Amino acid sequence: MAGHSHWAGIKHKKGKADKQRSKLFSKLSREITVAAKLGLPDINMNPRLRSAVQAAKEANMPKDNIDRAIKKSQGINEANYETVIYEGFGPLGIGIIIEVLTDNKNRSISNIRSIFEKNGYSLGTEGSVSHQFDICGLIKVKKQNCDEESIFEHSTNNGANDFKVEGDFYEIFSKKNELHSLQIELEKKYELSFSGIIYNPKNVIKIDRAGFEKVINFIETLEDNDDVQKVYSNFEVDKKILEEILSW
Repeated sequence: MAGHSHWAGIKHKKGKADKQRSKLFSKLSREITVAAKLGLPDINMNPRLRSAVQAAKEANMPKDNIDRAIKKSQGINEANYETVIYEGFGPLGIGIIIEVLTDNKNRSISNIRSIFEKNGYSLGTEGSVSHQFDICGLIKVKKQNCDEESIFEHSTNNGANDFKVEGDFYEIFSKKNELHSLQIELEKKYELSFSGIIYNPKNVIKIDRAGFEKVINFIETLEDNDDVQKVYSNFEVDKKILEEILSW
């Protein structure tokens, strides 16, 4: 099992996500507000907003919260946020990409650098890690909601360039600029659990259980920062290790 995106689902199963629901909703609301402000406040006309709302729904964020976040984008006093990408090296030399949404880049870079240095790791320069990843579109659909052969055929006929079965989900990959059109087509037939642009590792670093715990603890420290929206990494851990963790 590769990458940090899969760990998010495991955290949810273990109940860890519930402890940070307020923080999660705050980050989701910020992304919705920024997406609506940068484009139109209409999910049918704004791909970024569409993905943000989809992520909020998957996290069981109340509809009232989503509506308020969209309306907030129209306020004249709303802070100006921008997306910034930071790159670094974590435990066991794994590559880490941090996506930040901030209204103060100086504060964000200072906080992120401090997290790396306090844990004995190093923040890299632009391009030092990102070359190890492909930027692409990803759509996830729960296996229980559809037939594999059907969704595979429908996906590949509408622009998907890769298809994987991972845990409880079908993962459908596309080129970055073709995600929105693929999302629209799949939504006609299936209920999507996730749709967005991701950093997908080209190669992975395999780690054991002890390494896994170090990596996850560090990533969770990064995610605890209010400005951090997403964290990507290029580790891989054996599924048996994850099964053991889930049995705690």
